[in-house]
Amino acid sequence: MRLDPGRKLALATALCALAVGVLIYATVAVLRSTDAGGEDATAALVMVWLVACGGAFALLRPLADLVLRAPMQLAEETRIVVGDSGRRVRPAGGEELRAVAEAINELATRRQTLEQDIAAEIARAQANLEADRNRLAVLMAELQQSVVVCNLDGRILLYNQRAREVLTTGAGSELVGLGRSLYAVFERGLIAHALDQVGRRLLAGEAASSEFVTATRAGRLLRVHLAPVAGQDGGGDGVEMTGFVLLLDDITASFETEGRRDALIQSLTEGSRGPLGNIRAAAEMLSSYPDMEADERGRFLSVIRSEVEGLSARVAQSAREYAKELTVRWPLEEMRGADLVAVAAPRIGERCSLPVKTEEIDESVWMKVDSFSFLQVLCYLTTRLRDEYGVSEVRLALSADGDHACLDLAWMGTAMSTETVMSWELDPMRSAGEETPLSVREVMDRCNGEMWFQRKRASHRAYFRFLLPLAQERRQPGALPGVALNSRPEFYDFDLFRWSEKSHALDDRLLSELTYTVFDTETTGLEPSNGDEIIQIGATRIVNRRLLTHEVFDQLIDPRRPLPAASVQIHGITPEMLVGQPDIGSVLPAFRNFCADTVLVAHNAAFDMRFLQLKEQPTGIRFDLPVLDTLLLSAVLHPNQESHRLEAIAERFGIPVIGRHTALGDAYVTGEVFLKMVPLLAEMGIRTLGEAREAAEKTYYARINY
Repeated sequence: MRLDPGRKLALATALCALAVGVLIYATVAVLRSTDAGGEDATAALVMVWLVACGGAFALLRPLADLVLRAPMQLAEETRIVVGDSGRRVRPAGGEELRAVAEAINELATRRQTLEQDIAAEIARAQANLEADRNRLAVLMAELQQSVVVCNLDGRILLYNQRAREVLTTGAGSELVGLGRSLYAVFERGLIAHALDQVGRRLLAGEAASSEFVTATRAGRLLRVHLAPVAGQDGGGDGVEMTGFVLLLDDITASFETEGRRDALIQSLTEGSRGPLGNIRAAAEMLSSYPDMEADERGRFLSVIRSEVEGLSARVAQSAREYAKELTVRWPLEEMRGADLVAVAAPRIGERCSLPVKTEEIDESVWMKVDSFSFLQVLCYLTTRLRDEYGVSEVRLALSADGDHACLDLAWMGTAMSTETVMSWELDPMRSAGEETPLSVREVMDRCNGEMWFQRKRASHRAYFRFLLPLAQERRQPGALPGVALNSRPEFYDFDLFRWSEKSHALDDRLLSELTYTVFDTETTGLEPSNGDEIIQIGATRIVNRRLLTHEVFDQLIDPRRPLPAASVQIHGITPEMLVGQPDIGSVLPAFRNFCADTVLVAHNAAFDMRFLQLKEQPTGIRFDLPVLDTLLLSAVLHPNQESHRLEAIAERFGIPVIGRHTALGDAYVTGEVFLKMVPLLAEMGIRTLGEAREAAEKTYYARINY
């Protein structure tokens, strides 16, 4: 027969009263048996109280588990069911609590049924969209053009395999991935300059794009075409840039071919001088002595014929070689000269700390120029004028002269010698902390232009005049092409357009917005401070709340010490597997690059981080990134659970454990667990990185040291 709660409460009260009565009776009996006093009575009384307290504790502990712990466990498991309707709570405790658990499971079943119905409807509604998405995915995979799409912060939102191959920096140094910074590959100033040019053209209502050539860290020479990803501005009438697309062409081989072509031309020129001299000498002899005997004339004609045949063969061979090595010249931008001056004036003023004025600007002039390098030339020359001649102001003027645009950099004051100008032309350029191996003359050669120095003694003015090739004036289109601007493959992380890394401090960023590197290590033992070493590092990444299983770091490491048999039984890595693997000093730089600009996530992170911290001094590699620990977060979410081992947490969340005790396998499981935790933390009011770290630091497990 099931008792109602009121009767249970009355029964518990009666039992407590009976226990108190028995305790009083026993105390009185003991006092009487010891003549109501003395040390024996006191000792006996203390003994009775100790036995009574022990018995009470033994009786009350199951009651506490039943009344206190069981409801809290039910509440924690219910929160998991709220996030995952496929999970069920475990009936535990008394009959009433079991009834509550059954009701919760029934509600979860009904909710799961509704969710399945909604999911089926959504799946049917998205069938056509899925087909389009897959076709686009195949197109991106097979496309031979290297494509990278970024938001305005330079975070990579899309890339294809071709781009990954072109931008790689070598084995183990992967810098390309969703959410990573493009500026790990390209110079920030170069991209910023191109975006500035594109932004100006967008505001003018023109078809906006930019081209430039740059070199990667791996030594590849790339021609880059940058185009905007544009959308409607806040008012709905104009167009604003929300990101940009890079189309990459590897012209390394073409550039090397150009060098061979130049060598070919030089060889042809030098090799032709001797034969031409012989032909000229023979021809002069024949013309000087018209009455020359036939035999002697025949010898001279034979010389001419022989040299001509040799020269013809050389030219034919050179022509064949040249035909095989067609090259692409360094690309030049076609831009309005007034736009270049508008960019140059504030740039020079900012970097050189000098006032810059403009005068006589011809708005109709269009020119061909590598604007990024040319601006470096202007800043470099202005810096030297300021430092070496005390120039306090410069002026820019623009005009047209025949087939060239003339841009003047003028100043008042002391002129310089021709030798000084030549020296400045040949020196590598340094300006405002930036340094480039290019010289002024090399930049002007690249732009197919010229530079000279002039001075006007009467007005005490001097100036550098730059001659740049003219371009045809562009006509403004009526509208931007709609297809290119609206092309947004939906299966990549374009939601990253919506946040700006510069607008928040890291601790104030939402957990759902951050990019994570989830990692794990396998080691020779459990004592990093006593000589144990890392033998494997496995890591994957979380970008925009998705675990990227295709962007991984997985590397075995030679520990340079014996591998205990006990550890082999745990992780299955044998000494033979580590033969020929790199040491930790070679692996950590590549792993640090993989982790760049992310938050580290690990289970029992203190253990793994201790190994990495001990390697800071010998390798010089610091892992000074924010760290989140799923063990500590589990203690925050479920303080009443008995176990916070990775397997136990995965079981609570219904996550299958595959590849346990391999570094990459554990990283996958940890990443899945962390993604389940983020919404549960948000329900507790823990939404930002700073709040998560603060909550984790308050748990008992945060006191563990290694």
